[in-house]
Amino acid sequence: MGARDLLWGGTDIDEGVALGAMELLLGRNLSFADLFFSRSSSETFSLDEGIINDAHFGISKGFGVRAVREGQTGFAYSDRIDAAALREACLAARSISTGGPGATAPVRIAPCAATPLYVGGDPRDSLSRAERTALLERIDRLCRAADPRVTKVMASLSCRHVARLIINERGEMREDLKPMVSLSVTVVMESHGRREDGRASAGGAFLLPELLQGDKAERLAREAVRVAAVNMESVPAPAGSMPVVLAAGWPAVLIHEAVGHGLEGDFNRVGSSAFSGRIGERVASEHCTIIDDGTMPSRRGSSTFDDEGTPTGRTTLIEKGILRGYMQDRQNAMLMGMPATGNGRRESYNCLPLPRMTNTCLMPGKYGAEEIIAAAKRGIYAVNFTGGQVDITSGRFVFAASEAYLIENGRLGAPIKGATLIGNGPEVMQRVSMVGDNLTMDDGVGMCGKAGQGVEVGLGQPTLLIDEITVGGTS
Repeated sequence: MGARDLLWGGTDIDEGVALGAMELLLGRNLSFADLFFSRSSSETFSLDEGIINDAHFGISKGFGVRAVREGQTGFAYSDRIDAAALREACLAARSISTGGPGATAPVRIAPCAATPLYVGGDPRDSLSRAERTALLERIDRLCRAADPRVTKVMASLSCRHVARLIINERGEMREDLKPMVSLSVTVVMESHGRREDGRASAGGAFLLPELLQGDKAERLAREAVRVAAVNMESVPAPAGSMPVVLAAGWPAVLIHEAVGHGLEGDFNRVGSSAFSGRIGERVASEHCTIIDDGTMPSRRGSSTFDDEGTPTGRTTLIEKGILRGYMQDRQNAMLMGMPATGNGRRESYNCLPLPRMTNTCLMPGKYGAEEIIAAAKRGIYAVNFTGGQVDITSGRFVFAASEAYLIENGRLGAPIKGATLIGNGPEVMQRVSMVGDNLTMDDGVGMCGKAGQGVEVGLGQPTLLIDEITVGGTS
């Protein structure tokens, strides 16, 4: 079953109706227009206190119609997919144009093939509900058996299947089926009046057997217990300006937030980013090359095309410290006189597309991880973060580390608790002095929020050394 079957099945929509809707839109003078159809089904099982205490299933289905005339956008949407609703939405969306008649040349639907980046099956069908609940119960037993200090285990297993179909003003039609799965484990550990937790997660754009192949679920359970045990031994974090080594993988969330958002086209078009108007300038150290790549197979942030129908690609944002470009959707690209980069993304059919990241990575350098830690001499080594905040205009950020260690005499020391990294994105990137050769992607559970919309993203980096950054500690 394809995207059209899932989206148009049981309705009076077909290619002829969609063609008529597009011609209705183009009866006015527009810069461009698109029809976006989507259907998302999701199912999640959650375990707490040894029992499945929550099971959730949902379906969201509808369409959005967009008409763009220079800097103006007309948008209408409906959760009822039929010819009458589609016609009404087209009339509403095109009302932004008060100019003369638009293009008179007939539009022809032209299906566009693309090499899929993921299997198209529904992950809910790849493992039975009984098998999924049994898996969560087994994780609970494994965590409790791994350490007697474990007092609480929470785990969840989620499946999502998304069908999209997009038709633009040129008649280009693209359709896509994407699966997404994730497994997360959290444990709480208590001893002698102290209470700490540990988390581990994994996911991606594939089916459940791939997520759970080998002993992946058991390794996640052991990792959550390990992190909790490390935190039980942690000491107060130091405070002040010092070298910081970021581990490979998930710590790239700092680059995602403090640099990536500032390189999205809308912020730069209105001049509200710390990177606005700086293409061709040095904005980071020569060791930093940052790319956004929506074509990585089986990644949550990947897509065969974005939510405007533009094929995704690999965009070089910063090359050896020099700013080379921004991530663009169609409208901001048009207004800035730049090419669209396949970064127009939306949470659902009832949202307008915005320029957003897909998989954002700092590319590898030449140093080994141990060599980088030794060069720091005295500072902290941050392995994981719980989250953070960034001001796009100033570039200032605050991030809290959930797993970190002291670096003493160039070697890893005691685990620390309460470390917060505070800085300015462009300034901190200038202080990157060593980049490792061990590029690692995150575990496939990244989500990004912007303007009230959440979309799946990926991120990655090798180990890197920041010569100096402010650490807010508890010591």
